[in-house]
Amino acid sequence: MTHSPILRPSGQHALLIDGKAAAALITADIGRDVAASGLKPGLAVVLVGSDAASQVYVKSKGKMAAACGFHSVQIDLPAETPEAALIAHVASLNDDPAIHGILVQMPLPRHIDAAKVIAAISPTKDVDGFHPLNVGLLATGETEKALVACTPAGALHLIEAASSALGLKLQGMEAVVIGRSNIVGKPMAQLLLQRDMTVTVAHSRTRDLADVVRRADVVVAAVGRPEMVRGTWLKRGAIVVDVGINRIEGDDGRSRLVGDVAFSEALDHVAAITPVPGGAGPMTIAMLMQNTFVAAKRAR
Repeated sequence: MTHSPILRPSGQHALLIDGKAAAALITADIGRDVAASGLKPGLAVVLVGSDAASQVYVKSKGKMAAACGFHSVQIDLPAETPEAALIAHVASLNDDPAIHGILVQMPLPRHIDAAKVIAAISPTKDVDGFHPLNVGLLATGETEKALVACTPAGALHLIEAASSALGLKLQGMEAVVIGRSNIVGKPMAQLLLQRDMTVTVAHSRTRDLADVVRRADVVVAAVGRPEMVRGTWLKRGAIVVDVGINRIEGDDGRSRLVGDVAFSEALDHVAAITPVPGGAGPMTIAMLMQNTFVAAKRAR
């Protein structure tokens, strides 16, 4: 095993994959590259309504954009904003040469069709990677032309870093992605396929899910069920990226965040695993910054 700044001891068998450290390295590189390039990447984040979690995410994105030397814009709209008005805001940002990345924070109020809003964003400014054109480019393997969804892109970075540090080659390995969402599960599977892995997309209705997971050298859990994946489901020596973020109430009555994997059980089985929080989460914002910088370079 080689030394890696993003792998640290857990006190048990597994190594922890430190998403905060990995994200910090990526954003530091972006900051240096932005300063050297003479570019001023512009990121606009649109927030509709006052969802507390969304406000926290948007604030974090704005702070990181400023730290990377970006031009950062936040547009706050009331929850009752009509769909047509939101799309008009998106159209205005599409036409603004100072803006290279547009992100409309999800979830949107019920009266707004999220698919219509995503389709209205220029594919070249779709730094979330959700536009059908970017999804299609990823599916056909043309990732050098696409803007790839941030969470799976970040998860792949962690998997590649962990496998390299452990002296493992991803080519030919078996991967299981638990979850089939358009945001994480499906693009994650596409990215792993492009690394020549054998990929199974499983989900909550998969028969004998535990047996399917036990085959996997790499597991990405993104099903949204707290601690559903038990330690005994995991192959010895596996690499696990836990994308789940679930809030549960502990025995002391206090709430805490847990992933989709039973973390403490997994530590005795796997080679490396992301903690929750501090694993896949920070990588999502780092990859958003990377997508924005890429979009700015392409625009120039």
